[in-house]
Amino acid sequence: MATFEFDHVTVSIRKNTILNQVRFSLESGGITALIGHNGAGKSTIMKAILGLVPIDQGSIQLAGVNQVDDGLAFKSNLSYIPEEPFLLSELTVQQHFQLYAESYQIDTEDAERLIDYYTQALEISDKRDDYPESLSKGMRQKVQTICALLPKVKLILVDEPFMGLDIYASDFLMKELKRKVQEEDAMVLLTTHQLDRLTDLTDHYIMLQQGEIIDQGKMEDFSYLKRRFEES
Repeated sequence: MATFEFDHVTVSIRKNTILNQVRFSLESGGITALIGHNGAGKSTIMKAILGLVPIDQGSIQLAGVNQVDDGLAFKSNLSYIPEEPFLLSELTVQQHFQLYAESYQIDTEDAERLIDYYTQALEISDKRDDYPESLSKGMRQKVQTICALLPKVKLILVDEPFMGLDIYASDFLMKELKRKVQEEDAMVLLTTHQLDRLTDLTDHYIMLQQGEIIDQGKMEDFSYLKRRFEES
């Protein structure tokens, strides 16, 4: 069983502590939500995992690989769906898919099969030869989502997964994340402000406040506390 360890991580930016000794772990086969107000540290955790911000203290390990010791092996076992799609203007939609498939060393036939499946499921088969600038934000988000779903990885990071997606695409993404967790033994770490969706999607939650974890547990416990708060 693969595990992920975010071990006593501290991150400071311009002498301001953004994460303070944050520690949590994940196991394959589960979906965990990072919960907290804006500025709580959710996005910084994502960026730290991706190596986009340096950590001052602590360590990050995925499937026994330390992020610092072997960055390539570490990153080859994770994929990321950002809140805002990041696509290259000079590449077509199809070329983006091919770039990701080659980066993760996916067999050519398998990659094409997956691309066909995802583009049909998300209704963008007719956009494969288009360039990003001609696509709506929702279409660009679908492209970015497919890129992240193509590889079979240990950890999938998802930042605000439903932003820009229509209801059908959102439902498909929920089902696909669950399938990857169940069939591919992956683990998912996501952030979202749409708390009403979490009960049906996630297994666990981690609540952040001002760069520190103030609570964590099973999603059913969070749902119970949320209902009690709303009723009081």
